[in-house]
Amino acid sequence: MFLAVIAGLGGVSPLATDMYVPGLPDMARSLGTSSAGAQATLTAFLLGVIAGQLVLGPLSDLVGRRPVLLLGTSAFAVFSFGCACAPTIEVMTALRFGQGVSGAAGIVVGRAVIVDLYRGVELSRAYATLSAIGALGPVIAPVLGGALLAVAPWRFVFVALALAGAILAMGAARVVPESLPPELRIRGGAGGALRAAGTLLSRPTVLAPVLTMGCLGAAVFSYIAGATFVLHDLLHLPATMSSLVYGVNAVANLGAALLYRRLVRRLRAETLMVIGAVLGLGGQLLLLVLTAAVGSQLWSFCLCLLISVPSFGFLFPAASAVGQSRGRQAPGTMSALLGVAQFSFGAAASPLIGLFGTRSTAPMAVVMGGFLALATAGALVCRHQSRATAGQ
Repeated sequence: MFLAVIAGLGGVSPLATDMYVPGLPDMARSLGTSSAGAQATLTAFLLGVIAGQLVLGPLSDLVGRRPVLLLGTSAFAVFSFGCACAPTIEVMTALRFGQGVSGAAGIVVGRAVIVDLYRGVELSRAYATLSAIGALGPVIAPVLGGALLAVAPWRFVFVALALAGAILAMGAARVVPESLPPELRIRGGAGGALRAAGTLLSRPTVLAPVLTMGCLGAAVFSYIAGATFVLHDLLHLPATMSSLVYGVNAVANLGAALLYRRLVRRLRAETLMVIGAVLGLGGQLLLLVLTAAVGSQLWSFCLCLLISVPSFGFLFPAASAVGQSRGRQAPGTMSALLGVAQFSFGAAASPLIGLFGTRSTAPMAVVMGGFLALATAGALVCRHQSRATAGQ
């Protein structure tokens, strides 16, 4: 129950994007704005998630986990209900930013609570469980959003998110303990938090998993942006079949996370991170070869995704466990660094595929493969650092 609530707290923010995307055209018409104006609400939400992690992670190191987690999740419910009632696109954009800031509490503080309570192999297994539950989001969210939009206006998506936030806030109040005792909190206010962040970033052993996490976030965003274009515009796949492709990959990602949870008892997280990165990169290199040989085909595209996407089930729990275990003196700040890297790199990567052209699957393979190559290098550095530390 505890891990399910933590996973829900971390998953409600992505849900706030996945569920309402199909309703963007209706929202634009309802609020009298253009498609660009509607899309700006997505950008505002993402910026809010980044800003929220930067603030709330270090704040939880200063004042404790529960106040930040409960206040943030409750505020998410309030902002979501505000979005449901927004009268103009300007108000909607501002509320979406607030929704992103408050929703970040579940992501950044939830990850810090895990590192407060678990050590070693159990830490890696806990993150694998969170990753496995989180993998269900891309399958469930579009289905829920589509079903709701089929019978109700777009505003009801935000009513549903408000209810989800309220339920999660009550769940957190019941099952999530205060995991950071007063004697372990950072002292010195904002200055102390900034010094803790500077200390962490000055250490190569911390910087390596942070940058690796950033590259993983960029690879995921490249997959989301690239696969949408390829399936809909290039291969002309119906929406139902596209959803099936996403669903199969999400289930494969779930299976990989469960496999990681078993393997981490025998292999170090750094080693499993390298294995995942190599597999993910291999899938995109194969896609480049097949695109050159047979062109942009549905079977080759789906095959290569089925190699690359499940690698995230290894990569994210491993990178989280490695990073958080190396930043134990300030887990909330470390969680913020990992989360900000993931989302900011991802936001920067999203438009790159379009810049490389849209006539084949090759641009997606180049962009996603490039970030996975950087993630592979980061994973190798993390493993080398671990071995060097063990040998001292």
